[in-house]
Amino acid sequence: MTLLRSEALPEDDVERSLRPRRLEDFIGQETLKDQLAVSIAAAQSREEALDHVLFAGPPGLGKTSLAQIVAAELGVAFVQTAGPALERKGDVAAFLTALEPRAVFFVDEIHRLPRALEETFYPAMEDHCLPITVGQGAGARVVTIDLPAFTLIGATTRTGLLSTPLRDRFGIQHRLEHYQQVELARIVRRSARLLGVEIEDGGALAVASRSRGTPRVANRLLRRVRDYAEVRSGGVVTAAVAAAALDLLEVDQAGLDRLDREILRTICAKFGGGPVGLSTLAAAVGEEQHTLEDVYEPYLLQLGLIERTPRGRAATARAFAHLGIEPPAAQLGLL
Repeated sequence: MTLLRSEALPEDDVERSLRPRRLEDFIGQETLKDQLAVSIAAAQSREEALDHVLFAGPPGLGKTSLAQIVAAELGVAFVQTAGPALERKGDVAAFLTALEPRAVFFVDEIHRLPRALEETFYPAMEDHCLPITVGQGAGARVVTIDLPAFTLIGATTRTGLLSTPLRDRFGIQHRLEHYQQVELARIVRRSARLLGVEIEDGGALAVASRSRGTPRVANRLLRRVRDYAEVRSGGVVTAAVAAAALDLLEVDQAGLDRLDREILRTICAKFGGGPVGLSTLAAAVGEEQHTLEDVYEPYLLQLGLIERTPRGRAATARAFAHLGIEPPAAQLGLL
């Protein structure tokens, strides 16, 4: 049976259905797209595997989508896994030995790959071979398995955690940046069309303005705004409807959600503006340190609401103003 409406799909399938399939459909990151297009065309003309690619940047900017697009543009197989899922050398060997010629092997969160396994990738990436030790002790011997030429695409939110030898083996390296509001509005309109949602330009801009510069957040908010519009306003997403829906979701006009504001309030009110250590801040708000560092901090830093200091995180004058809190007298000279 053909599904005519995305609402009939599970939420994860809806998210996947909104992803662009080709490079020309991918909105934003124009310089990156131009560079990728040249690399892909050159690899195709030589009938070679594309050089290994590293995509870096905050979560939700399209690293996985771009990896899938690269495979689609090359017309090759796409195999996906994640760094934490690779625990033993046998796990890596199972993937590598099953790859088709020129296939794209995508490893998400590659910075979480165990260091002991990184060395397994080195000969595979450089020489297309996989040395395997057979036996133990004095009778052990090394058997080398030939691999087809392939493209390893790694995605990371924390480039600094990659070892230098692994990072240097990626011939193509790109960093994705947060999106401009006009780009996010185009993404929202495209996703609304795919979802069958009637949305006005003002509604798309309202969603885009509160999406933290991130397409994944924009698509998530759009689905919630769609629900609100269907229940309370006849299904049409106007600027007023979008604003009302986002207010109900506790997403303010700067795009900050409840936890964003709790982080700021904790630094400003509980710790007098800081500085406060990351572990202490994480414990105070009840969230994991790496989640604060990877998901929440980049946007708060981008807006100039917090700053990183040698002694920890500190709130800026803009953070106090956003919360409507008067800075402590001791902080006035620092802010």
